[in-house]
Amino acid sequence: MSAPVTLYTRRLCPYCVRARRLLEGKGVEFLDIPVDGDRAKRAEMERLSGGYTVPQIWVGDVHVGGCDELVALERQGRLDSLLAKAQEASGR
Repeated sequence: MSAPVTLYTRRLCPYCVRARRLLEGKGVEFLDIPVDGDRAKRAEMERLSGGYTVPQIWVGDVHVGGCDELVALERQGRLDSLLAKAQEASGR
């Protein structure tokens, strides 16, 4: 079974660190795919997301966008329900 959340990141990117911390604080399992120096992973991220910046975040099958969008969902009170649906769908 896959993790309910997937992030394409760079290791030292402050937005990536913030997104990871938010998810870790919620106790959410996530798959962190670093794209540092990996052209194939970077190309995969760009193809899947249509974006060129990191992080690119999916909650389940929903492409959230980046860190700002993830934080906005949290502030709007919508992130927990999205996470719950993704966890349920992943069998966790």
